[in-house]
Amino acid sequence: MANIFGSIVKTVYTVGSIPIEFKQKRLDPVNAQEKELKRLLRKSSLTAFGTYYNFDAILNSDSLFDAFRTNVPVHDYNSMYREWWFRALNGEANVAWPGVVKYFALSSGTSEASSKFIPVTNNMLRSIKRASIRQLICATRYDFPPDFWDKGILMIGGSTHLQYNGTYYSGDLSGISAANLPFWFQYFYKPGRKISKTVDWNDKLNEMVKNAPKWDIGVIVGVPAWVQILLERIVKEYNLNTIHDLWPSLAAYVHSGVAFGPYENSFKKLFGKPVVYSESYLASEGYIAYQIDLNKRIMQLIMDNGIYYEFVPFDDNNFDSEGNIKRDCKTLTINEVEENVGYAILVSTNAGSWRYMIGDVIEFVNKQRCEIMIKGRTKHFLSLVGEHLSQDNMNQAIDHVSNVMKLDINEFTVAGIHYENRFAHHWYIGCDKPVDKDKILNMIDEHLKRINDDYRVERMESINELFIDVLPTHVFYDFMEKMGKIGGATKFPRVLKGARYDEWVAFISNFTKQ
Repeated sequence: MANIFGSIVKTVYTVGSIPIEFKQKRLDPVNAQEKELKRLLRKSSLTAFGTYYNFDAILNSDSLFDAFRTNVPVHDYNSMYREWWFRALNGEANVAWPGVVKYFALSSGTSEASSKFIPVTNNMLRSIKRASIRQLICATRYDFPPDFWDKGILMIGGSTHLQYNGTYYSGDLSGISAANLPFWFQYFYKPGRKISKTVDWNDKLNEMVKNAPKWDIGVIVGVPAWVQILLERIVKEYNLNTIHDLWPSLAAYVHSGVAFGPYENSFKKLFGKPVVYSESYLASEGYIAYQIDLNKRIMQLIMDNGIYYEFVPFDDNNFDSEGNIKRDCKTLTINEVEENVGYAILVSTNAGSWRYMIGDVIEFVNKQRCEIMIKGRTKHFLSLVGEHLSQDNMNQAIDHVSNVMKLDINEFTVAGIHYENRFAHHWYIGCDKPVDKDKILNMIDEHLKRINDDYRVERMESINELFIDVLPTHVFYDFMEKMGKIGGATKFPRVLKGARYDEWVAFISNFTKQ
């Protein structure tokens, strides 16, 4: 069956017989988005949400985009859940999307303590499958080994054992998606149904390590931190030099959820031959983008697959200092954005999200081709006094330190604190080698001054002190496990605030006493 499938994938791409919905098309983005918004409005016009906001009138207006953003308010999770989604969660049909919602993805992002219930409809699952197949077909353009398409695909995500309360199933989106894989994919899918249902991450990790020699893996998919932990365990368990000693056909790693830069040096040490890195952007709210050129680490927005986008300039006019969107925020359509400007994304989807802020900040690298880079999270920007320190700035600084000092720094976080009537930044670095922490802090500081003018000014005016703690990398993962956020699609927040910061300080205080 494997050989048959591999031959089919390669043949349909070569002779151009791919079904039209799976083809990578060159689209006029404005036209594609207008069609997508019309489909969404028509499909949901008779729902409670569509009736309340009079979708029929919006569809009949002279300017669809303007009528939509004028008549439908912007939502964050709290407003969408409080006003609409709680009804769907209680089993009511036709709330924000036609029918009864069968699945809810549990998501807390990387900064919230309590879980969010994000609706996942059958329409959304079909869109996710469609985008996944498009990404797979897109990869046929590259020079992978002839037998690449016959190898296993190891997907390291959340448990496929979903909770059922009599009305709906809930769990990690990766678990929901894996539970709905098409039958023909089961041959390639690893770690397989049984292991994938394992709820406890450590138990799942042990089972994957135990079964690793039975698999012939060509592709790995997953969040870098957990993939790295698995590969390191396998290499150690079987006394390997690299993971390629066990899986010689491993040729691609598809990562998502977090910037890959801090992990790249560690992965290179785990690999014995070149591996293609490919980024995807699959959020709980839908499949948003994926990398289409393996030589360029940028992604392309998917413009015709169940999502309508709006973009909010990420600045003080539209967001407060905590990263909360303002009621009178300015939103832009795809034809109004500019390149190299940070935008928070709003999505309206075929799962019943409407003008919903997902919390990510992106920049357009090429507006015409809708090519983007993720720059961080709205909650993971540090701006105590106007320093506007972005997650991308932080990643660049850590990458700089890692490269210059030849260190593996896979995890880090930073907090803004009050200090002697002024302000300070406190960095926490995960590193397993003896290091000069003052040298690391100085390099971070100097690099941030070079790339961020606001930071440079505020370091002279208001941020008088910087602090740093260097901790073993496992401390970050131990903390996540204590918080119940280990494995799957979870990742450590790059900025700590509020109660989560207090919990972290208490945790590492206990650790240093041991």
